[in-house]
Amino acid sequence: MRPAAGERVFRVERVAPGPDLAEFVDYYWLVRWRAPEPHRQQVVPQPRVHVAAEEGRLLVHGVNRGPFFRTLTGAGHVLGAAFHPGGFRPLLGRTVGAISGTVQPAHSVLGIDDEPVAARILGTADTSEMVAALEDCLLGVDPKPDATAREVTALVEEARRRGEITRVEQLAGHAGLSARGLQRLFTEYVGIGPKWIIQRFRILDAVAAAHSGHPIRWPDLAAHLGFSDQAHLTRVFTQVVGTPPATYQRDPGTT
Repeated sequence: MRPAAGERVFRVERVAPGPDLAEFVDYYWLVRWRAPEPHRQQVVPQPRVHVAAEEGRLLVHGVNRGPFFRTLTGAGHVLGAAFHPGGFRPLLGRTVGAISGTVQPAHSVLGIDDEPVAARILGTADTSEMVAALEDCLLGVDPKPDATAREVTALVEEARRRGEITRVEQLAGHAGLSARGLQRLFTEYVGIGPKWIIQRFRILDAVAAAHSGHPIRWPDLAAHLGFSDQAHLTRVFTQVVGTPPATYQRDPGTT
C-alpha cells in the first residue's frame, strides 16, 4: 500500500524458484530497506502462504484476514517464499486452514530446524546465497506434486484475473462444484474460503484503480466489481485498507 511513500525507504526484488520447487513456490521476494526514521508499511494479505526469514527465525505466515503492518527501522533485509495459492498443502500434509491467521516458526509447522536457515539468509547480502539457503530448506521437506493443488491454484488465478467473477457460485460453476464443495476445497488447500478470496481480489482491483492516477467514478467502479453500491465498496475497502477509497486515492503516498 502507498507505494510512492514506500519506495523512498525500501526496494522489493522478485526471484523465480528453481524447477524442483516451481510447482509449489510462485516466487521469492526480497525486501531491502534503509529507514533513517521508523517506517510503518502496510501490505494487503492475499490468498497464499508465505515463509520468511526474519527476526532470527524462518516464519510461516498463514493467510491472514486482517491488515498486515511491518515497521522498518535502520537497515536490513527479509527474504520470503510466496507459495502458489494451493502450493503449501503438499509441504504441510494437512489442511492449510489449520494455520490460517497465524505466524509460527517453521519448526512448529514443518518440523525443520529453522534457526540455522534464517541465520544463513540474514547473514549475507548476496541474493543467490539467500535463495539457495531457503530452497535447500524447502526441498528438505520433500514435497510431492499434487494435481489438486495445481487445480486450486488455477481456480484462484481465475478469480484474480476475471473481474467479472464476483460471486462464489460463478467460480464454483467454473470448477464444476457446488458452492459448499468449493468452500471445503479452498479451506483444505488455500486456508480460506472462496468468498473472501473473490472479494479480496475485487478490493485489490479497486486499489489498482486508485494507483492509476486517473479520475474514478466510484459508484460505477463499485457496480463493476460486484458491490451492491458505493457505500458497500467503501465499507469493505475501509476494513481492508484503513481509509475510504477516495481518501486513499488522495493520499500523497499512494501515487
